[in-house]
Amino acid sequence: MTAENVTSADRYRAPALDKGLDILEVLAKQARGLTRAEIVKELGLSPSQIYRMLERLVVRGYVTRLDGGDRYALTMKLFLLATGHPPVRRLIAQAQPLMDDFSRELRQSCHLVVPEHACGIIVAQASPVDHWEFRARVGAQLDLFSTGSGMTLLAFQQPDRVVDTLGNWGVADASERIAQRQPELAQVRDLGYRVGPSAQAVGVTDLSAPIFGPNGDAIAALTCAYIEHPDDTRADLRDATLARLLRLAQELSLHLSYAQR
Repeated sequence: MTAENVTSADRYRAPALDKGLDILEVLAKQARGLTRAEIVKELGLSPSQIYRMLERLVVRGYVTRLDGGDRYALTMKLFLLATGHPPVRRLIAQAQPLMDDFSRELRQSCHLVVPEHACGIIVAQASPVDHWEFRARVGAQLDLFSTGSGMTLLAFQQPDRVVDTLGNWGVADASERIAQRQPELAQVRDLGYRVGPSAQAVGVTDLSAPIFGPNGDAIAALTCAYIEHPDDTRADLRDATLARLLRLAQELSLHLSYAQR
């Protein structure tokens, strides 16, 4: 590097910003995160030099404390900023018309859920063309461990990295919580979908199917809040609705796989 280049590079130095970027870069290399002492050692700085910067990164959502302790890891915020959510946008753009067709055909609502900030976020929703509807609100946050969508997302993460994945999602006590729900998660994996009573509304059955990303993990869940219509006499309608939901989820999974090639 020439003297001119060095001068140019150093001309607008911002030491505080440099320290923040150094912290982000060192955490990006650690799947399981680092303690504050380990960050200090990696960067060769004093604890006082990184303490405030690290706390600000936590407050701003770029870094999270794993299990609420002294181990820090990156959140998904940098990824979301860098990409402007194109994977989610692509998924919604592809899913919405298919979800609309599903709702019109089966007279059932459905919604699309992605994981973020320790919960599931509803990012798209479709309703039947009818006099009334039962639907979930776009933007609503769902508990991962008590909803059909959440349990489906959890069940279809690679077992050898599910704890790390949940840590990246901001889930505290991931190992313990996964262990507590392991029998149900194993059953969902074996079936390839989840069917169960809604925890939010009596008389509603949640039908949930995973949508897979290129690496084989579920990146979203498609859920139909199934309700019975007294005027619909078709036999085995719930089974037909589940089969249609699974085909739709498979189609979206294939679309995402092709889009990454």
